[in-house]
Amino acid sequence: MSDYKERHENEIFTKVLKAGRRTYFFDVRETKAGDYYLTITESKKNFGENGEATFEKHKIYLYKEDFKSFEEMFKDSTDFIIGQKGEDVISERHDKDFKTKSFTIESDEEI
Repeated sequence: MSDYKERHENEIFTKVLKAGRRTYFFDVRETKAGDYYLTITESKKNFGENGEATFEKHKIYLYKEDFKSFEEMFKDSTDFIIGQKGEDVISERHDKDFKTKSFTIESDEEI
């Protein structure tokens, strides 16, 4: 069994959003009881003084009973930000022509 498969054997569905130095993983996983939950992982690529890449990861576990409230608060928060600051990115680090990419990993072979 591959290392990827061992680490992700309880994943049912994965979506990946690449956004500059950050990558967001939306993984549907299965509990031991057979129910599903969502993990959202932010992975940020950093480079050490020797030029070696490292990844800083932060993870959120989201369960079905919290989906509706989470979705409402997420929408309220993003609507507030867009309403206050618009959709243009205000940062010299971001190129206005930068396009994010989203894809789904279907199998080990795609890694």
